Amino acid sequence: MAEQTGAASLPEIRVPTTLTFAGLAAGLIVGLTLRGTSALEPLLSVAEPFGALWLRALQMTILPLVAGLLFTGIVQTAAAARAGAMARRTLGLIVAVLAAGGVLAAFAMPLLLELAPVPERAAQALSGGAPDGPQAVPGLADFLASLLPGNIVEASAADAMLPVVVFIALFALAASRLAEAPRRQLALFFEAVAGAMMVVIGWVLMLAPLGVFALALGVAAKSGTAAIGALAHYIALVSSIGAMILIAAYLLASLAGRHSPGAFARAVLPAQAVAISTQSSLASLPAMLAACRKLGVRESSAEFVLPLAVAIFRATSPAMNLAVVIYAAELTGVALSPGVLAAGIGVAVLLSLSTVSLPGTISFVATIGPIALAMGVPIEPLALLVAVEMLPDIMRTLANVTMNVAVTAAVDKGAGTPED
Repeated sequence: MAEQTGAASLPEIRVPTTLTFAGLAAGLIVGLTLRGTSALEPLLSVAEPFGALWLRALQMTILPLVAGLLFTGIVQTAAAARAGAMARRTLGLIVAVLAAGGVLAAFAMPLLLELAPVPERAAQALSGGAPDGPQAVPGLADFLASLLPGNIVEASAADAMLPVVVFIALFALAASRLAEAPRRQLALFFEAVAGAMMVVIGWVLMLAPLGVFALALGVAAKSGTAAIGALAHYIALVSSIGAMILIAAYLLASLAGRHSPGAFARAVLPAQAVAISTQSSLASLPAMLAACRKLGVRESSAEFVLPLAVAIFRATSPAMNLAVVIYAAELTGVALSPGVLAAGIGVAVLLSLSTVSLPGTISFVATIGPIALAMGVPIEPLALLVAVEMLPDIMRTLANVTMNVAVTAAVDKGAGTPED
């Protein structure tokens, strides 16, 4: 199970990640093998409706899951900020790193796509039947008008995710100002919503091997080997954004933590090895604590900052999630204005603070789907991309663990005790 930090309030969901990847491979192989034969048509007549139905089941979980997780995450973050000066410094640095990662992706991913364009056949393979050709770029007035919903119910029904996210964020901030009893009642309600939807999305993802098989079969039958090249191209570019966050961790440790790159690299290497082998920040926590000791970070700082970082911080999420959406926009011909990219960064940062306790596959759906909807990007390509998430997720965990240690070292330089 990839990149899970654990949360007592949410049910544990086991996602068949390896079987999903196997379903993707099997669908591509069967589609390529039967392409152009008479046996393909009856198989597609069953596979294509099933794949479309599975995709709709996946999409129906996004809005209620995001509502529950976003409300709970904002309330918990606000509570953490009241824990003391060190908590506020840690949260400030975490939010700054998350926002900087989103800005990095907004500039770097289009540049990477320009330097290494998506092959035309690859774009057709992964577009998932989304509209072809460039889409109109919304004007500034239209974009600003879309930020706040005139009717939250209508916005939800229309999958207008951006105003829904803005409304939930404002609602959560307002709830954090209530007295303890009503605030806790609301928190319990949204925790229950998130937990129930986790169960539903777990059921849907249990069928992911079959759903992905059905979708991959149709893609391979129509586009041939271009589908495989498209997935490899996607993995390389999105993982490159994660590698940039990894490099940024060394820079942060050097500039703010005042540790030489060599010393930091040697100290964090065992934690990185655990991260790669387990793909879990929580499992890497003891090794991260050991890395902080090697760097001379005070025990009081490490034992306060690292658990907090593991609980609410996922350094790569805004950068890599936004990179996925920008890639999907390139596949489907959706033009992204600066305002839309800025909105994507904001949504990505908010959601990254709300979904750190989820397995990688569920996090992919719960974070990238809403970002895509908020930016007006079709989510159809995500149904296949989720099947290969286990590969970029290695880079996600590696960079997350490295950045956790870097943030801890940086906070330690300017902090006293956790009670300060």
